[in-house]
Amino acid sequence: KHSKQYSKKNDIIKKLYRTGVVFGASLFLLLSLSVCSIISVISYVALALLSVTISFRIYKGILQAVQKSEDGHPFKMYLDKDVGISSELVHKYGDTALAHFNSLIKELRRLFLVEDLVDSLKFAVLMWILTYVGALFNGLTLLILGLIGAFSWPVIYEKHQAQIDHYYGLVNKQIKDVLGKIQAKIPGAKPKTE
Repeated sequence: KHSKQYSKKNDIIKKLYRTGVVFGASLFLLLSLSVCSIISVISYVALALLSVTISFRIYKGILQAVQKSEDGHPFKMYLDKDVGISSELVHKYGDTALAHFNSLIKELRRLFLVEDLVDSLKFAVLMWILTYVGALFNGLTLLILGLIGAFSWPVIYEKHQAQIDHYYGLVNKQIKDVLGKIQAKIPGAKPKTE
């Protein structure tokens, strides 16, 4: 029983470590892109990686020469791994992406050609709000905020789930009430059945 608990704790620590690495690297990349051009960021990251790998290779070569061992190339196991992407994987994700793209095109056509007046008005209000958001933030700032939100929201929600669900329900009810009143006053707009 003790080993199972230790194993679970060890798994949690590994997941937290991986999450931290992904979050830190992603945030570093986005912050770097906000300061430098993408070409500079790629060049600096490649130079840093090359500095580490070349230094390690030279260090292992010197160590092998001093100890007179034949360990071989220090990155041999990584060089032998297949890093190619299978065509099945490309087709799987390509088909999924194509389905999402086609769905997006159909939805945009429906909104821009005013198939449903209320939905098109909602879309217009959303675009109007986004003009103000765009004036306040650039896309990279929104990506940084989105990344921070994506990694912090699950923790916040887990700690305050009851309060968040309560207020979400209240806001959702108010929005449905307002939309129902608007739909009742607009001629030709029929309320959707859920």
